[in-house]
Amino acid sequence: MRELTVGAATVPYRVMGAGRPLVLVHGGGPGAKAWDGVAGAFADANTIALPNLSGSDLARDDDRELTVELLAEQVAAVITDLGAGPADVVGHSLGAVVVAALAALRPDLVRRAVLVAGFAGPGDDYTRHAMTAWRDLLDDADTFARFSMLLAFSRAHLGSIGRAAVDELARAFRSTPGRRRQIELALRLDIRDLLPRIQAPTLVIGGTYDGLAAVENSREVAALVPRAAYRELDSGHVVMAERPQEFVRLVRDFIQ
Repeated sequence: MRELTVGAATVPYRVMGAGRPLVLVHGGGPGAKAWDGVAGAFADANTIALPNLSGSDLARDDDRELTVELLAEQVAAVITDLGAGPADVVGHSLGAVVVAALAALRPDLVRRAVLVAGFAGPGDDYTRHAMTAWRDLLDDADTFARFSMLLAFSRAHLGSIGRAAVDELARAFRSTPGRRRQIELALRLDIRDLLPRIQAPTLVIGGTYDGLAAVENSREVAALVPRAAYRELDSGHVVMAERPQEFVRLVRDFIQ
């Protein structure tokens, strides 16, 4: 595990594989392990970097209020530290927002961008209320974990994996101070003014049954990014967990 100091934060990141750099940016949650199910599929052709940004379980900082710019600066530092020129950058959920901001603000660092289950801001009533309820449950650890699971995965996926696996998923979502900072950022951010500034070729991937950032949010992002390609998978919010093979194929085809 490598570590970088970025301002007041210590940002750990893992590296695997060899080839053109590919950075996988996590959303709200514990951190880069969200990519564990698919990261290895890219390692034969890419140097994979998996940063743990402020708000995740492994990052250390001064607990200041999170901003999109602060998280984008941390991803920029990882790309610079890799020292291999502009990177392909994939972001999921809040990570998609961060990658979009990075592509707009630091076009020199982003070769291609993939925005997965993202949003431009919590403007629609469904997403705003889902995120508000999510935040308000933080003090009830068990209910927060169960509600997080229901927001993260589609009903079809949960019905296909068996009760024991569902119960294990419910235990995996923990209430932490970092979660509160991430959700509060998601509730106040708005990057609609940045999206038209993105110059890098961009692929937007939405999940038809997304229970957190409803799929209309991904469609809005695709409409605001110049010449963005849009693909939609029959999935809940965690697209790479529900449709890993389709996800990997879409991303590999796009970045290659």
